[in-house]
Amino acid sequence: MAKQLHLGAFMRPVSIHTGAWRYPGALPDANFSLKAIQRFIRSLEAAKFDYFFMADHLGVLNLPRQALMRSHTVTSFEPFTLLSALAGVTERIGLVATASTTYDEPFHVARRFASLDHISGGRAGWNVVTTSNPDSSRNFGLETQPDHAARYHRAREFHDVVTGLWDSFADDAFVMDAEKGIYFDPARMRALNHKGEHFSVTGPLNIARPVQGWPVIFQAGASDPGRQLAAETAEAVFAAESTLEGSKAYYDDVKGRAATVGRNPDHIKIMPAVFLVVGDTVEEAQAKRAKLDSLVHYDSGIHSLSGMLGHDVSSFDPDGPLPDIPESNASKSSRRFMIELARAENLTIRQLAAKAGSYGGLAFVGTAKTIADEMQHWLEQGACDGFTTMFPYLPEGLEDFTGKVVPELQARGLFRTEYEGETLRDHLGLPRPENRFFA
Repeated sequence: MAKQLHLGAFMRPVSIHTGAWRYPGALPDANFSLKAIQRFIRSLEAAKFDYFFMADHLGVLNLPRQALMRSHTVTSFEPFTLLSALAGVTERIGLVATASTTYDEPFHVARRFASLDHISGGRAGWNVVTTSNPDSSRNFGLETQPDHAARYHRAREFHDVVTGLWDSFADDAFVMDAEKGIYFDPARMRALNHKGEHFSVTGPLNIARPVQGWPVIFQAGASDPGRQLAAETAEAVFAAESTLEGSKAYYDDVKGRAATVGRNPDHIKIMPAVFLVVGDTVEEAQAKRAKLDSLVHYDSGIHSLSGMLGHDVSSFDPDGPLPDIPESNASKSSRRFMIELARAENLTIRQLAAKAGSYGGLAFVGTAKTIADEMQHWLEQGACDGFTTMFPYLPEGLEDFTGKVVPELQARGLFRTEYEGETLRDHLGLPRPENRFFA
């Protein structure tokens, strides 16, 4: 049997492209319309996607008004509230949300994800992030953001506390013996009693162990600390490489690091993000992409670029090259990607801003056949285990993919035609973790 492709959907924002809400036929309020998002997730579940993923931002970006006024992401739902609602209108698709290790507490995160896993019947996933947006710090009583290395150091301990709290109860702790009047066996409960550099958490968690043992752990990160954290703790990784060669190197590096620390590399799924534009012909798909990119205003693009670089470049000559810029606390992967793109293609700041405001990463633009060809090639070349798909505009862009590309993948035997399991771990082929206290 051919190796199977995994597919997830990046759905917050519903499109990462800043011109998406302006595209003809798009739903401008899609980021905060429950009715629209219910429609999207039902389409994804009907197509047998592994998961629906919500990124999160802990504040409105600190942009000049002329840029902010053009953003369709200025308003959106809080992830747990929305995913809990979506759990009630779906049965199989995984529900993945971001929660920050920099601006949250382990007990809160452990409790929320355990609750979502129970509510959904074992479909929750936690995307572990350290938060790259420095503007978020001022919403949490901090004038400056902790530096990059410190955020990752805290994240490692945060993960250990959260997973330890999920193991507070043995799976058989809740005996519920009405005749004897015994609800649970105290011998099957453990307090965590964690005391570390960043956290002091006694526990136990006040909810039964999650259905999956632990919700699936997702991560992203191209920096060395990010790769190491993923190798040690992640079960699925949102990779950001935009070339086949780069993704193969990333795939081998993260899985190699996992093996070095004693983990099974097959228990980490590498899921590059890919922007998808589908047409009945390649030329039609390219025309759709060109139309979409034309809807990005320079005011929006230049500030998207500044955010990715962690440095304000709006005062530089728009038609000049990108100068050398200092290091920052911004996302290392985004910063590196944009700088390398500028140098490799000799782009002006205006051209780079257009790409930052549209989408400058990995994109498959073509027919159902050509996109399936590219996905199959990446899978067979050992560059990925699947993809985290991103749609150009909603609903049409999503429905083009689910209605045209997914059947092509299924016809090739590369993607499921029915769900074979109940949980997100089942979909991804991941084992249920053992309880550290109750083997």
